[in-house]
Amino acid sequence: MISKRRPNDAYVWIWLPGRTDPVVAGRLLTGADGRLQFAYGQSYLGRRDAIPIYAPELPLERGQQVPKGLLTMPSCIRDGSPDAWGRRVIINRLVGAKGKDADTVTLDELTYLMESGSDRIGALDFQASATEYVPRLGANVPLEELIEAAERVEAGRTLTPDLEQALNHGTSIGGARPKALVEDGAKKLIAKFSASNDTYSMVKGEYVAMRLAMHAGLDVAPVRMARAAHKDVLLIERFDRVLSGTGWERRALVSALTILELDEMLARYAAYDQLVEVVNQRFTNAGATRRELFGRIVFNILAGNTDDHARNHAAFWDGTALTLTPAYDICPQARSGREASQAMLIAGEENHSRIAVCLDAAPIFGLSRKQAVEVVEHQLMRIARFWTETCDEAEVTETDRRLFMGRQFLNPYAFEGLTGGDEALQRLADRIRMAVLSGGEPTQA
Repeated sequence: MISKRRPNDAYVWIWLPGRTDPVVAGRLLTGADGRLQFAYGQSYLGRRDAIPIYAPELPLERGQQVPKGLLTMPSCIRDGSPDAWGRRVIINRLVGAKGKDADTVTLDELTYLMESGSDRIGALDFQASATEYVPRLGANVPLEELIEAAERVEAGRTLTPDLEQALNHGTSIGGARPKALVEDGAKKLIAKFSASNDTYSMVKGEYVAMRLAMHAGLDVAPVRMARAAHKDVLLIERFDRVLSGTGWERRALVSALTILELDEMLARYAAYDQLVEVVNQRFTNAGATRRELFGRIVFNILAGNTDDHARNHAAFWDGTALTLTPAYDICPQARSGREASQAMLIAGEENHSRIAVCLDAAPIFGLSRKQAVEVVEHQLMRIARFWTETCDEAEVTETDRRLFMGRQFLNPYAFEGLTGGDEALQRLADRIRMAVLSGGEPTQA
């Protein structure tokens, strides 16, 4: 296994609410046990407008703060670090590992923080200096060239300097799929590309799911489709950036994994019912947030998105309270067997991808069973109403429409276990599914 060590400390810079320039908040240091510790700077603690990077994990206190429990670094710091795709790009650049060889390379967390782009999710960045902020920016290149760069990384080939700079700009964005950051006037966007091992158009599937979720009344990040180099590109509008009269403001946020005080090794224990407990205590608009979360679980099941892990949920952090962000990464997942499970537990130890599980869990979200059934029925009707229109927008082929419907969207397993009057939901789903598979209009189902 190849290992490459870099510095043992870094300075954390933060964009305070409403500000367009960062200030240094403190220092990350590798402790004797190899874990990353954090300490606020005295100058930051002396600011009247200072906020905790995230409380209760890193309260505004003097001295070294060690990670809680078994964490190897503060989870709210890890939220700003690259995930699978970004790490692969960095490994490709630093080590020159080719293809699958990149999987045998390990870099320390500080290297990933310091080598990834500065325009990362949230309001943090990481620097070698406590006094001079030098952003790691990307070159402004067309989507066609970004696609070429992503393909080169997947194949383990070297990049030109401009392509390397442009692709590295997006390394701090989470997720496993090829992506890059682009700017379009007053909007900042995440561009997602097709991967070489895709067996169907996953970017179109994600577009359809995100748009249908919006039509179903959920709070969803705006998306649009583009075409470059004869390939589909999904463009997602960033909700953590706000353009003001003096520049770009950055909105701080934390993942549900951080909120639940877990890390990747413990992610399988993340549960919606535990998240609701935090919502009740620390979120703004707790009632509306509970209903939104319930709606997202239902829609994920209806759309076949089983990748609803705790990094795919997040909340804005203003220094005092949490507010749920728009939904993102709603992507129908490939499945082979009949059964499926959500990445997060829904209630207790139950995570089967079935509407019956949601209905049983409704009281946790402050809903009666009747209200929960109405949520499911509403989403089914909106999927039927906007299915053809949304697929037309993305130019989804008839073959892929039939592939999506039934295998991912409205999979029959989702409706197993319904009894009594709730079986009407299964019958409604059957009519919608059959209308699509027979080439008819689901609105007539």
